[in-house]
Amino acid sequence: MVMSVLEEMRIRSLGVIDDAVVELSPGFTAVTGETGAGKTMVVTSLGLLLGGRADAALVRIGAKNAVVEGRISVPAASAAALRAEEAGAELEDGALLISRTVSAEGRSRAHLGGRSVPVGLLAELADDLVAVHGQTDQQGLLKLSRQRQALDRYAGDAVAVPLEKYAGAYRRLRAVSTELEQITTRARERAQEADMLRFGLDEIAAVEPRAGEDVELAAEAERLGHAEALASAATVAHAALAGNPEDPEGIDATTLVAGAHRALEAVRSHDAALGALAGRIGEIGILLGDVAGELAGYADDLDADPLRLAAVEERRAALTALIRKYGEAGEGTAAVLTWAEQGAARLLELDGDDERIGELTAERDALRA
Repeated sequence: MVMSVLEEMRIRSLGVIDDAVVELSPGFTAVTGETGAGKTMVVTSLGLLLGGRADAALVRIGAKNAVVEGRISVPAASAAALRAEEAGAELEDGALLISRTVSAEGRSRAHLGGRSVPVGLLAELADDLVAVHGQTDQQGLLKLSRQRQALDRYAGDAVAVPLEKYAGAYRRLRAVSTELEQITTRARERAQEADMLRFGLDEIAAVEPRAGEDVELAAEAERLGHAEALASAATVAHAALAGNPEDPEGIDATTLVAGAHRALEAVRSHDAALGALAGRIGEIGILLGDVAGELAGYADDLDADPLRLAAVEERRAALTALIRKYGEAGEGTAAVLTWAEQGAARLLELDGDDERIGELTAERDALRA
């Protein structure tokens, strides 16, 4: 029968020990040393790991606290492993990590498998984790748990094999029972959550937001709200570049650049440098013509419809309400769509509670049998 084995123990700031690691190998290990070397502190450390009484006097002078950590390999089907898992502890590669901290003020804390636990739990597990032999060892035979273990070991595989199967079924039974209890006892809360999710999903579906739509509408609203100023600016800029038909004598940039280009073109053959400048001015003329054309088109296409502006603002208000309730600041409609996706998945899970309860109940009954 596989037994629990203390593999390693680390001791810090306990009595005469500053920082030491005790590594235990299979077989017999002897701790020796002269008086005052710290042999008693090693045994005391083991006692602390097993839930023994903590004494502030044990903390090394000048230290805030003393810490003892132990690593014990535990068989998966053992009573200690089952009890530890019930307490929420996790086994790491088949080993249970135990920690005990004693402060200089006398306060004591215990951790088991990464979980904070009452010190009493360590004492409860002590008999199944480590056997400490002394002059009164024979009294251990009076404990029912020791008697069962002795009988089980004597029976061999005839008991060990079904015991391991039983332990696995028992662990699963506890997990199923816990999940079933959570679902049934929290039925009201889960129903309220489902109603909230349905309301939110219906509200979002009614608006049908698109990713990035809020940004697009903000830009359109800005443009529509200043349509007259934009059209006026585009008209003035176009007149400056291409001229105003109502002012035939006015001077425009296109005419001036064209005049400069003609002047240079007439003599460009006499100097390559001047010819290059003439070419660049020609490019400026072409660019001015393109910009002037786009300005004319912009002014003609600019929509100053107040009805469209009202519709845009109404749509933005609806999206803003959704973002405020279901999104995150700065993330816009994309966050709303993410909430909807996650909410739909969660609602599907909640709506499946009845089916899940049936499955868990059937499995629980089978495990109990």
